[in-house]
Amino acid sequence: MSEESKEPVEAEETVALPRDVPTDPGERETRRKRRISTAGAMIGVLLALLGFTLVAQVRSNNQDTELSAMRPEDLIRILSDLDARAERLRRELAELEDSKRQLESGAQGREAALAEAKRRAEVLGILAGTLPAEGPGIEVTFAARDDKIKATSILDAVEELRGAGAEAMQIVGASGPAVRIVAGSYFVDSGDSIDVDGLVLSGPYRILAIGDPPTMQTALTIPGGVVDDVRQRGGNVTMRQPEIVRITALHNDGPLRYARPA
Repeated sequence: MSEESKEPVEAEETVALPRDVPTDPGERETRRKRRISTAGAMIGVLLALLGFTLVAQVRSNNQDTELSAMRPEDLIRILSDLDARAERLRRELAELEDSKRQLESGAQGREAALAEAKRRAEVLGILAGTLPAEGPGIEVTFAARDDKIKATSILDAVEELRGAGAEAMQIVGASGPAVRIVAGSYFVDSGDSIDVDGLVLSGPYRILAIGDPPTMQTALTIPGGVVDDVRQRGGNVTMRQPEIVRITALHNDGPLRYARPA
């Protein structure tokens, strides 16, 4: 009797899974969803960065287009205005550094401190509107023609003059007292007139400002600025540079209700 051949039985091969791969199907599905969520978040961040870059590029192109469309003389005036502001800041920095050296000079420190305190009191008095002032400057007159002069136009002119280095200002109407313009001054339309710090002034309005005359006039006449806006609304703006501008109106500060020295 022949012995029947027996076919060997192949052993079932066992594949070892990596340690970080879970064996539970539910856990594997959770990790897969987590990876998808993380990838989605990364894609969102990249899209946001791309959008920000595109917006910045568009704004830069728009500004370049506006500047390239200006006339050469307008660009020269803008550059002159920026140079004047930079020079003013350099002078102020030099004065502050000189004051610091004097205060630290030992024997002359006391006298220098008293002189510096007096000077700063005068400067703060002029800025706060509690002291009169005089010096070189500009006189700007706003007169209505087709439409009234609005409070926003006067406010824009004041902001332009401040940005150009005006150190003291006052506004005068056709009637009533002059009003000192300070940091807290406000301008509100009141019928055909303008309410300035509680005093109603009627047009034409004349602003007196002490500072560098060419710089302030350049700031007002920049294309698209306050002078262009008033003229487009049918108003008239005239400017002149007197030898001496005198600011006589004073601002009466009331008691502080909230602010305290820190």
